Amino acid sequence: MSGFAAVNSAVVFAPAKINLFLAVTGRRADGFHDLVSVVAPLAWGDTLWVESGERKAESGKPEEKSGKRKAERGEQTADDGGRTADGITLECDEASVPCDETNLIVKAARLFREATGWREPVHFRLEKRIPLGAGLGGGSSDATAALRGLDLLAGHPLAPMALAELAARVGSDCALFLPGAPVAMRGRGERVEALPAAAAARLCGRRVLVFKPDFGISTPWAYQRLAAEAPAGYVPMVEAEARLAAWLANPTAPAEQLLGNNLERPAFTKFIALPALLGELRNRFALAPQLSGSGSACFALLPDNAPVPEIAATIRAAWGEAAFVLATAFS
Repeated sequence: MSGFAAVNSAVVFAPAKINLFLAVTGRRADGFHDLVSVVAPLAWGDTLWVESGERKAESGKPEEKSGKRKAERGEQTADDGGRTADGITLECDEASVPCDETNLIVKAARLFREATGWREPVHFRLEKRIPLGAGLGGGSSDATAALRGLDLLAGHPLAPMALAELAARVGSDCALFLPGAPVAMRGRGERVEALPAAAAARLCGRRVLVFKPDFGISTPWAYQRLAAEAPAGYVPMVEAEARLAAWLANPTAPAEQLLGNNLERPAFTKFIALPALLGELRNRFALAPQLSGSGSACFALLPDNAPVPEIAATIRAAWGEAAFVLATAFS
């Protein structure tokens, strides 16, 4: 273990993710599911401030400015009561985000302390942009950002492999955010492998439209519904691996040829607004929209000439003005 550094604050980007390919292949004895997936981070997401040491009520601190701006706009300020007995505190500018022990950021901080012996008081401030219940990996990305920030503040006491193993203990999707690049994900999500450079180049920089209705989908619910259809709802492991291998082996195959997600079936059966709109986007704009993860967020890879304002208007006409629509790119 290396010595602890004098750095006492860090700002860490926590990107959203898109599952371009997600094949859930079966249920494990431990209750989790095995899967094969290709996941790419977006150039958009949350921001996490990490500060060690006792908090100081300094004028103009970022968290004070954030709360003041929200109060001036007449908005509800986030819960700043997320304090724990072991000196870990968390606040968020989104009031619906829990700031107590149930938040994965707090869980990540506790596991980091156990693994390293680093015991400094630490305060997290989360600027939340990734919608909840979206299938975009927001909570997992935030937790991984916490691990990266703590590792920096503690002087990098963990080797990369140890940090990845710790991320996998926090949550199934956490380790995929460490490479900062497109990855193939297996097991329950803890086995992460960077894509070959040529394959990653086909994804990095691709424009993508992310859109979500004003409701979320519970990940446990989606997997439970899929399990209820077993074995018909699962994709055989051999089939999933063959499809991924074929795409990786073809240097000219676009990302569109990789798309697939068998969690769409349970989601679309209950939430018919999802397939109705995706069908309209296919017919009107020749897109290949798809659910990301367990949803409810969807995405569509954008060609260079895509009429984004018209597509966004179509989404809001179908799902209402509260629908979330964002044009971004894979990082």
